[in-house]
Amino acid sequence: MSSSDIFIGETIGTAILVLLGGGVCAAITFKRSKAYNAGWVAIAFGWGFAVLTAAYISSGVSGAHLNPAVTLGLAIQGGTPWGDVPLYLASQLLGAMIGAVLVWAVYYGQFHAHLTDPEVIEAQPAEEGMVDQSTAPAAGPVLGVFTTGPEIRNAVQNMVTEVIATAVLILAILTQGLNDEGNGLGPLGALITALVVVSIGLSLGGPTGYAINPVRDLGPRIVHTLLPLPNKGGSDWGYAWVPVVGPLVGGALAGGLYNLAFA
Repeated sequence: MSSSDIFIGETIGTAILVLLGGGVCAAITFKRSKAYNAGWVAIAFGWGFAVLTAAYISSGVSGAHLNPAVTLGLAIQGGTPWGDVPLYLASQLLGAMIGAVLVWAVYYGQFHAHLTDPEVIEAQPAEEGMVDQSTAPAAGPVLGVFTTGPEIRNAVQNMVTEVIATAVLILAILTQGLNDEGNGLGPLGALITALVVVSIGLSLGGPTGYAINPVRDLGPRIVHTLLPLPNKGGSDWGYAWVPVVGPLVGGALAGGLYNLAFA
């Protein structure tokens, strides 16, 4: 496929992924949303359906990687040329940032109402006092709409969680090529991948919020930093490396394990 195919497919696809995934996070966060407090199951299925929609839209153009961990795993496995990897990653990051901006646009009124709500503003100091600020900068009142964050801040555990969860995802994607004489599962593959994402969210997502995708976290975190949101709090850049490095390690391990066990 051409460079323009990769750029267009990955940018649009990842934007759709983050728009719908971040959208479900916004929907359950804001009191002025009809889905307020819908819960973790809604998040897991929302992100799964986001993957399904984005994959169907972009698979015919760029192959629907939508995730640097997928691109890395496929490059190690041999399905993606290494020369295409930088373009995939740059396009995915751009798409994730666009998707995060679109979430802000869709929920513009809810962002303003939430961040000017006296109850939300007054609650922040109490929440910040519950953590050790020397090692765990408190998340802003809307940071969870954009990014993931750990329930227990332990770098080793958080890394291990992201590595294992991402390895499961990438292995599920790579082993689709063992079906149908190595041609994958076609449109059915997108559905299976989406269901795997739902499963990971329900089973392994509790500790860290399951980034399992570096740009899904990094792109929106950049946008959160740049958007002129009043009382938004910090972007927790001290934690930001975990949901980037962990999924990349998981993707690399999955690619290597595939070559050892299945190739």
